[in-house]
Amino acid sequence: MKYQTLAQEIIVEVGGKENIVSLVHCATRLRFKLKNCTLANIDNLKAHPNIITVIKSGGQFQVVIGNDVREVYQAIQQVFSPPDETGNSDNRQESLFNRFIDIISGIFTPFLGVMAASGILKGLLSVAVVFNWMSSDSGTYHIWYAASDSLFYFFPLLLGYTAGKKFGGNPFISMGIGGALVHPLIISAFQASAAGGTAEYFMGMPLVFLNYSSSVIPIIFASWVSCKIEKKLDTYLPSAIKMFVTPLVCLMLIVPLVFLVIGPAATWLSQLLAQGYQAIYGFAPALAGAVMGAIWQVCVIFGLHWGLVPVMINNLTVLGHDTLVPLLLAPVMGQTGAALGVFLRTHDVKLKMLSGSAVTSGIFGITEPAVYGVTLPYRRPFIFGCIAGAIGSAVIGYYQSAVYSMGLVSIFTFTQIIPPTGINNTVWGAIMGTALAFTIAMVLTWLFGLPKEKLSRQ
Repeated sequence: MKYQTLAQEIIVEVGGKENIVSLVHCATRLRFKLKNCTLANIDNLKAHPNIITVIKSGGQFQVVIGNDVREVYQAIQQVFSPPDETGNSDNRQESLFNRFIDIISGIFTPFLGVMAASGILKGLLSVAVVFNWMSSDSGTYHIWYAASDSLFYFFPLLLGYTAGKKFGGNPFISMGIGGALVHPLIISAFQASAAGGTAEYFMGMPLVFLNYSSSVIPIIFASWVSCKIEKKLDTYLPSAIKMFVTPLVCLMLIVPLVFLVIGPAATWLSQLLAQGYQAIYGFAPALAGAVMGAIWQVCVIFGLHWGLVPVMINNLTVLGHDTLVPLLLAPVMGQTGAALGVFLRTHDVKLKMLSGSAVTSGIFGITEPAVYGVTLPYRRPFIFGCIAGAIGSAVIGYYQSAVYSMGLVSIFTFTQIIPPTGINNTVWGAIMGTALAFTIAMVLTWLFGLPKEKLSRQ
């Protein structure tokens, strides 16, 4: 009942059902798309005891709930079922950057949890192989590896569905396009092409076969084009035939267009993005780490971190590893360490309970309870967490640590930083940098983080 009551109160305070265009949720936040944000009562929402804070960022009205966000989201769906991520909101007043953040978060948020779980499982398998707990030739390994890799292997299929919904089209059409990119015939054609086989043509035009498994950018572009065409067709076609003619035209046009134009162009862009990141990172890895460690939690506060998610996934696809995710371990654990410093120092019963639960969430990668409930309200703990994150990430950058599978940045990330060749200095560098950030933030907060009134019993 408490979730249903909270859901009803949130709907009222965001301006009522008629003001909601769409709603999705991530690990801790309800992400509303509102027709008119001025109708929302931000002060009432922030004052609610079960709401951590409210943020307007990236074209979204974000209500931060914490670990219970899934239950609150489901309760809202029972009271009112808004579309997941489509609608007729007026985006003309939004900046291009805000629209980009909104699109990226809308596409990746729906499967964030299973993506994190897949990365953790893949990391645990790597640990099991490195310590000889399991053979990579065993049936047990094959089954669990398939479970951990399926989402990434069929990424175009899932992204086709979520991108189709985000762009306001039929998600099953764009899902069909994504499926074509990883169809066994196309994979076989790519392997034959890579081995120097005979060239293939589509209506006289040469085809370029690439490995689209785990790719991100090609299917997002293809879905956008498909949804544009779909809307035009639905406008002019008679209702009696558009149900099957629109998908037919989209599949016949877009799938060849992907292999002829969109795919090669998007793949070139993917490689350029990966090479550009590598050039910046390679210039001064420690400096890159210090910058990311200092600003990451600020980006999370405003929802700007979504802009870097495609870069991380793209690095894994193009390079086979990613050096950006390890840099984020230190700022995440820095805020967690700061929350622990508050827990150890304060005698305020309410603050001690809040900071204790925030430490638990932070260890598993959810820092919003620590940031909004503990460190940011007292400022100095948040600053100490950012400083510690910068120091720790500089160490991680110096050792050029990398991850080899994608997942939520948390304690489980340590299972994903082990290279195929086994444990080396990059692994120890990530552990040292993270431990350093956690310890520095905890000690500085314990010494200087709280005002005097929070040090006495209340």
